[in-house]
Amino acid sequence: MDNVASPTQAVMELERAYLLQNYGRYPLVLKRGRGCWLTDLEGKRYLDLISGIGVNSLGYAHPRILRVMKEQAGQLIHSSNLYYHEYQGPLAKKLCETSGLQRTFFCNSGTEAIEGAIKMAHSHGRRIDPEKTEIVALENSFHGRTIGALSITGQPKYRKDFEPLMPGVKFVNMCDEAGLEAAITDKTAAVFLETIQGEGGIYPMPAELLRKARALTEQHNALLVFDEIQCGIGRPGTHFAYQLHEPAILPDIVTMAKPIACGLPLGAILCNEKAAASIAPGMHGTTFGGGALACRVALEFYEILEELLPQMRRVGAYFLDGLRVLQQKHSIVKDVRGFGLMIGVEIDFPCRHFVKQGMELGLLFNVTHDNVVRMLPPYIITEKEVDRALKGLSRIFKHGKPQE
Repeated sequence: MDNVASPTQAVMELERAYLLQNYGRYPLVLKRGRGCWLTDLEGKRYLDLISGIGVNSLGYAHPRILRVMKEQAGQLIHSSNLYYHEYQGPLAKKLCETSGLQRTFFCNSGTEAIEGAIKMAHSHGRRIDPEKTEIVALENSFHGRTIGALSITGQPKYRKDFEPLMPGVKFVNMCDEAGLEAAITDKTAAVFLETIQGEGGIYPMPAELLRKARALTEQHNALLVFDEIQCGIGRPGTHFAYQLHEPAILPDIVTMAKPIACGLPLGAILCNEKAAASIAPGMHGTTFGGGALACRVALEFYEILEELLPQMRRVGAYFLDGLRVLQQKHSIVKDVRGFGLMIGVEIDFPCRHFVKQGMELGLLFNVTHDNVVRMLPPYIITEKEVDRALKGLSRIFKHGKPQE
């Protein structure tokens, strides 16, 4: 009997036998979720502070989302983009109205949205000059794992195993306005910026840099692309992170994905008419993107989001204030950054071991950039649940570095 694998071990061993071993998974098998809480196969509960890396925006088993999913699954899940269905148009209208842009293209993921935006940039540039194909991006950025997205990702650790990548990309430091001005020329097709760098450690872009990029792209007839895949669609307490600035700095293209369909695959490119003119019929497409089920769920999410935004701003501020109290209490906390419910806590040493300590305490979060505790909790999180998180994080910070 001692050799009989537990249910958790059996799941992990089966995956090790048959799945590509490209993920460094933690030894946790999740069974179900409700609200902001997940339960594993052994019955242990966890407060989810990462929400599927920002995807499960309304947590788990939200009654309105469940109702819509069940109803729509019984009617129409997929029809392809050869035909119309009832939900792409209304969702596109909602996205355009809240973003300030005019056109929408639906896809399945953030990296697909980035690939589409790169194609738009190259097409836009080549219509002006066949050599106008350069792209400017930021150091420390992360735009995805496909070849095009990796080519504009400013972190060598993600790029090095797949080089040579797409040529014609220049990287600039986010604090170097002079470098940005030097990099953008008449050969520049587009500038790609994460409004808040997520994978890079939760770094908000300075408003001055965003405004400088807007002015320079207009001067050189290049497209300005804001990557809001992680930081947009409500997470910063506004619909989009560029709307945090007054006045809002409007880009030509926005890429988005993670939270909009509450766990179903859905991404989008939002753009103005100038950028939309770069894609003619037949130049771009997708088989699965914008299906009826995903779009209907996203429409329901958008209605719920309008009701949640004030609560999200309040609870996000409460969480940040609580973390700043912990910063004063624990010397290992170097910085606390974020907007709304997109939060990073920078530790003064590599702290990936904190993730397992959190799991032991019933908290799920992750560590990015080696030393930043990243938290992207569900939009429905409450002050009471934040208190539970702060109590656990304080215990973790108290332990500090692992014993040698």
